[in-house]
Amino acid sequence: MTGLAAHSAPLTRLGDRLLLTGAILAFLAVAYLLMWRGWKKRGGRQRDVPALPAVPEAVSRGTVRARAEGTYVVTTTAGDWLDRIVVHGLGVRSLAHLVVTDAGVLFSRVGAPDVFIPTATLRGARLERGMAGKFVEEGGLVVVTWQHGQRDLDTGFRPRAAADREAIVDAVRALAGVAS
Repeated sequence: MTGLAAHSAPLTRLGDRLLLTGAILAFLAVAYLLMWRGWKKRGGRQRDVPALPAVPEAVSRGTVRARAEGTYVVTTTAGDWLDRIVVHGLGVRSLAHLVVTDAGVLFSRVGAPDVFIPTATLRGARLERGMAGKFVEEGGLVVVTWQHGQRDLDTGFRPRAAADREAIVDAVRALAGVAS
């Protein structure tokens, strides 16, 4: 038994463990710093995106065409589901209440600025499987296409109730003047 104990490796090597822990923490810090820097650079490249329009009073007084509780997923450049728009809080996923009225589409978001899309800027709506940051079953995501400044944008919304998807798409298409 003594011969076996003499050849056994030490149970803990505190120095090695501290070195490994430090290396992992340094790696994580560098990775986080690079992600933060990338987010800031993306925001710098998107300076041409104008401020979001204010929510008009007509939204609260207008006819409600559709409404739903769910998740605001993200806004991207239209047709490029990976090009997340980060300025003005458009890249922040949050719980939201969507309302489609004659004035436009309103995403009342929890913990992030509201997003209002005026009727005149709507280009259409469709069901998709996913976009940057969220992938679900086929047709599980409502994507509203609209123009903001010189950019065409896609905004994704995941309704809590599946039955709300078609009603939202039909209401937005009707406002945009797009055939179903």
